[in-house]
Amino acid sequence: MARSLGRKLPQPLVERLAQRDLSARLGVALPFVTLGADGRPHPMLLSYLEVRAYDSGTLGLVLQSRSASARNLGARGVGTLLILEPDAIVYIKARTIDGPLDVEGADALGYFLLAVDEVLEDAAAEWEGPMRVTSGVTYAPPPPLDAPWVRATLAALATPRARA
Repeated sequence: MARSLGRKLPQPLVERLAQRDLSARLGVALPFVTLGADGRPHPMLLSYLEVRAYDSGTLGLVLQSRSASARNLGARGVGTLLILEPDAIVYIKARTIDGPLDVEGADALGYFLLAVDEVLEDAAAEWEGPMRVTSGVTYAPPPPLDAPWVRATLAALATPRARA
């Protein structure tokens, strides 16, 4: 059952999404859901490489600028990031502050600055007993941190930015 943690990321989530221990989190996929033009959810997968918490209220996100998810985020301005791992089941509802902005060195990528609207934490209900999530969604192989698109993504997420 999900319960609201409020309109800000708790400090452990800020730390988790701050990219300080990025190499340990590579290989973990994070679902991100936007709202399609037809009013239906539109899912995609991100990684800890492509999202960064700057503080408890703002996130940076880099994704393919020509993707349906980028169009949806630009047009409707809302998305939900899901963390689905054994130690955390969290839904972060966010809205666009700005984006997509160009990512220098990677024409196919766009940067979005998002404001956190609500954070929900999901936990097993008492009647579910010992049932728990035992693994997250993973991918392999993790990308090398020196790949050009990885360097461009990390540089784009280094500091929050928006048009003046």
